Amino acid sequence: MNKNGKLTRKNKGLEKFYEQIYQAIIRHVHFDIVKAIIIASPGFVKDQVYNYIFDQAVKTGNKVIMENKSKFLQIHCSSGHKHALTEIMQDPSIQVKLADTKAAREVQALDKFYEMMNSDPDRAFYGFEHVDKANESGAIGTLLVTDELFRSADIETRKKYVSLVEQVRAQNGNVYVFSSMHASGERK
Repeated sequence: MNKNGKLTRKNKGLEKFYEQIYQAIIRHVHFDIVKAIIIASPGFVKDQVYNYIFDQAVKTGNKVIMENKSKFLQIHCSSGHKHALTEIMQDPSIQVKLADTKAAREVQALDKFYEMMNSDPDRAFYGFEHVDKANESGAIGTLLVTDELFRSADIETRKKYVSLVEQVRAQNGNVYVFSSMHASGERK
């Protein structure tokens, strides 16, 4: 606010941004399914968003949001960029809260793969040809693949990855299809 008590253009923009977040939560979050909503930022934005959400819930009498207040987690991260998701997912308090979620299992599987690459590289394969050869021997315990390959627009590429996934599952292997939109699907 300026000295006359009026909202500045910047504050109006922030208010609109916070309202969009609040409305998106109302429209898209199914609290009966969702275990946690993580609000993260390097500064105080996470606190401002959190306060806005609950101020609005009180003003509008939104009991669903108020009843699920414990599912909202405020986390500090080093930046506002997408790569900070990896940092957030490795935070111990987040790992406890998300212990049995798909995202946590994916992060754990990826971490185990990198660990194996470092400690026992003869057991960690990547690239279709090497993985396919290991699959022929029934040697795949866990297969990690990105959705970009699994759902490729190129029919031949899609067929070979879908077939590989089905074969690994048929041999009781674990399969994780990583979203290329999630930080875990981008780690190299």
